[in-house]
Amino acid sequence: MPGSRSTRIQSLVAEQAALRGARVGVVDVCTAAVVALPVGGAGLSAMSRTAASHPLCSTDDISEQLEELQLTLGEGPCVDAFTHGSAVLTSDLRTGELQDRWPVFVDAALAAGALAVFALPLQVGAISPGVLDLYAHVPVRLSPEELADALAFADLATLVLLDSRIDETGGPRGGGRDDLGAYRAEIDQATGMLTVQLGVGIEEAFVRLRAHAYAHERRLADVAADLVARRLRFSPGTDPVRDDDDTYDGT
Repeated sequence: MPGSRSTRIQSLVAEQAALRGARVGVVDVCTAAVVALPVGGAGLSAMSRTAASHPLCSTDDISEQLEELQLTLGEGPCVDAFTHGSAVLTSDLRTGELQDRWPVFVDAALAAGALAVFALPLQVGAISPGVLDLYAHVPVRLSPEELADALAFADLATLVLLDSRIDETGGPRGGGRDDLGAYRAEIDQATGMLTVQLGVGIEEAFVRLRAHAYAHERRLADVAADLVARRLRFSPGTDPVRDDDDTYDGT
């Protein structure tokens, strides 16, 4: 029954929050999903069509990499799930058509250790605040019951995310950033600085930010930190310069 499924999922998530000794957050949805489903890890990103998207939580290093990769590259199951508003279930990333669909992401995801990725959009009516990603180390198909559970986790994540401030959602496990509120604020600040430096809108500024991160094989958060600290500056029509470059003006 849908009601009993929802109640069971809520109980699993509440157990994870109790283990943390904190109020329920999206990190608890991710950890509970890993416990309940045949997956190796989970991650969740806040996404928007009008502002920069951000990873919010991840259960391990691989899921953290997958969230960063998709937002930096602008391709992958997460991006497609958000764009089309429907679940993207990839049971084996080695499938030829997927390599054609996401040529850069697939190679990077396989190198990170993921062979299957399931992206579930967070939706309430017309509101779509993000995507829940699940990955597995081996090719796997979710059974109808497992998929129904996964969708229930996504539904609960949506409600939790909309009901919580970003800095109250809990931190990622396994070496992730503890202050997720600061993480998002820093990327927002860096994107805003780029709109001024480049004279472009917020979406174009974020595209330039993630393109620089990808081209230099750096994390989005690290590039944002350099911009905010004025160790890196972008100029229209030219390559970004660092503070150790003679052309950097320090402003």
